[in-house]
Amino acid sequence: MAMFANDPFAEIEHMMTRALSTASSGSPMGMDLYRKGDNFVAKFDIPGVDPSTIDIDINDNTLTVRATRRIESDDDIKWLSRERTTGTFARQLTLGRGIATDKIEADYSDGVLTLTMPVTEESKPRKVSVSHSGSAQTIESSSEE
Repeated sequence: MAMFANDPFAEIEHMMTRALSTASSGSPMGMDLYRKGDNFVAKFDIPGVDPSTIDIDINDNTLTVRATRRIESDDDIKWLSRERTTGTFARQLTLGRGIATDKIEADYSDGVLTLTMPVTEESKPRKVSVSHSGSAQTIESSSEE
């Protein structure tokens, strides 16, 4: 890079600054994960990606999300600063046995990919009724006012 020609340590300092800022800001594909009712919801921040590059795969119990942010390339562009991460990003989640993988839905809006992962019917909480043998007694209650 020509801008570092006079100072050999400036390039090292620049690379360290970029590495530290990337480490402190976390993954280029930040994620929130929570349960809402009978669904698990994962939200991935992937602004600036072309929705056609988003790829979601499930293999056994591993869900993988991939997305690509391409660099603008044009002969007329002369970069002054380029800090946005480009390339292909990936994130994996290990799914529990209670997820209905055939019913997972994905939506990409405003730079956020939202996956809604329903819980299987077998994994939903339910009541078990208790039966007992013997004589049944009826208990009556009265309210005296």
